[in-house]
Amino acid sequence: MFSRRVLALPTKRISLRMYSSNEGATGATRPSSSSDAFTKREKAQEDLYVKKHEADQLAKLKADLEKHKKELEELEKQINKA
Repeated sequence: MFSRRVLALPTKRISLRMYSSNEGATGATRPSSSSDAFTKREKAQEDLYVKKHEADQLAKLKADLEKHKKELEELEKQINKA
């Protein structure tokens, strides 16, 4: 009777994940990554993103500069009237 209770207890399940240390596995460094077409395309996309982002920032700065120039002109007009 006692042995039946021991068998009825739930058991813990353990899962293990094994990783291999092969050179060609995903995430491993490549010896000649500069000649890889994917790396070149990725760099080109990153460069394009940076160039667009900098152009957007420059346009915003130019707009702010024009706004400040107009404000300065208005202040100069007010000073000259007085």
